[in-house]
Amino acid sequence: MFTSLKSEIAATALIRRAQTQGAFATVVRRGDNDAGALYVVVRTLNGEARLYSPIRNMAGEKAWLATTSVPERDIDLKLNKITDRDPDIWIVEIEDREGRHFLVEPVED
Repeated sequence: MFTSLKSEIAATALIRRAQTQGAFATVVRRGDNDAGALYVVVRTLNGEARLYSPIRNMAGEKAWLATTSVPERDIDLKLNKITDRDPDIWIVEIEDREGRHFLVEPVED
């Protein structure tokens, strides 16, 4: 059985990891403090972005599903649709020249 961090703690830890490595990171949407799903947007300087969505892998472990780099407006539209279905989500945005996500769990493309 696994345990996971509360959403607010996970978002804060991610922001701290990004900031200590020289990236800008912030919460752009606060959801449920305990169990809101956390979505991560990584924006680069060229107007492109990647969305990292929470998933469970085949072993039941937390992982992230990454989109390919797309225009920022496409990510914003997708997040608006997700928010309409689930108003409890958290959204953390990271701006990093190198496009790093700072996530500690596995990322699947």
